[in-house]
Amino acid sequence: MAYAVVAKTTRAAVLFAALAAAGVVHAQDAKVITTWDQQTNASSSKILRAASDRFEQKNPGYKVENSHILNDAYKTKLKVAFGANQPPCVFESWGGGTLNEYVKAGQIADLTPYLQKDPAYRDRFLPASWKAVTFDGKTYGVAAENASAAVIFYNKDLFRQYGLKAPATWDELMHVVQVLKSHDIAPFALANKNKWTGSMYYMYLVDRIGGPDVVRGAVEGGGKGFGDPAFVEAGKYIQDLVKAGAFAQGYNGLDYDVGASRRLLYSGRAAMELMGGWEASTIANENPAFSAKLDFFPFPSVPGGKGDPRDVIGTVGDGFLSISSACKYPDQAFKLIQSLTDDESMRARVTDHKVPPIKDVAIPDPFLKRLQALIVQAPNVQLWYDQALPPRLGELHKDTTQALFGLSVTPQAAAQQMEAASKSGG
Repeated sequence: MAYAVVAKTTRAAVLFAALAAAGVVHAQDAKVITTWDQQTNASSSKILRAASDRFEQKNPGYKVENSHILNDAYKTKLKVAFGANQPPCVFESWGGGTLNEYVKAGQIADLTPYLQKDPAYRDRFLPASWKAVTFDGKTYGVAAENASAAVIFYNKDLFRQYGLKAPATWDELMHVVQVLKSHDIAPFALANKNKWTGSMYYMYLVDRIGGPDVVRGAVEGGGKGFGDPAFVEAGKYIQDLVKAGAFAQGYNGLDYDVGASRRLLYSGRAAMELMGGWEASTIANENPAFSAKLDFFPFPSVPGGKGDPRDVIGTVGDGFLSISSACKYPDQAFKLIQSLTDDESMRARVTDHKVPPIKDVAIPDPFLKRLQALIVQAPNVQLWYDQALPPRLGELHKDTTQALFGLSVTPQAAAQQMEAASKSGG
């Protein structure tokens, strides 16, 4: 069962009721712009509400209704809404293949004309942030939230206690796994009921083993596709980790959306977690005391791998904001997006332990500066597979990866299923 937390803000409604009572505006004349996202923690939703308030002040007669929904429930809710032709006006996505499906169905507004009218606004953003939302030369979204890479977060106190250092190679990582296991500490916290969480291991291993061209070939349908040996080898590495006891028990049934993996970290029962950079913000909000113990290192290299260990899996920009074609007020909706991504919003995101996808952003936090440098200096940034791939293929990828973690499918069979589905059109 999916658990959804939907926060509907009422401050604007109260304001409009007061204005109506004063005769300034008739409440029934308010034009509502609905916005959906999956920014459910208190500080992130507060940033979005503050930006919505600024929009309302500059655009009398419009009211913004914000809905914040947990990750997996959000994906389902969005799919159902578009299927019923009742989508929100403004919504957040990860870009890539899923967004492109809505674009091809004519359900997303082309933002290119708005961006051409305001080149200074467009030029604020990191150039690479437009890649995941640009199809056939037209742009359908604006990066709002985060330039983010998946990194391995770890508990500095536990590493210090057992004389461990951040590993740079696979052999060093396996040494860390063995030491932690010998002290009855789970090396990795993984909540893989959601499937995309385990996908991060697979994505990184394919990159480290075969390099970005192998990944690009599979995503774009070139080269050997999912038939490349790197995909089989990645599966073997995952199952080696499983057999070494690298994950806390029950990992395939734990729910990331309710914080299961983080609770393992907070309690000291697990020492590491591979997760997107946003986890630093989530932890800072949930458990400030533990946040002081947090550090990270890049995913390690593998023996004989062709991939550059500086490559990252992630996105130069996240939380892409788009406008549905069903929106009655597209001009005002774009103004709302501008407010949600203005300088005040971006400064607030830095305070919220995020790396905004804009140029020359001042980041005083050394932890975040390191994360930013990792992304900026990466020779290649590969968008998450489940978002880069067409939706059906992305779902199969998540299913086969979860099965690899469960030891219920062989690496060869998993790769063969993906290649067969890819050749049949996903």
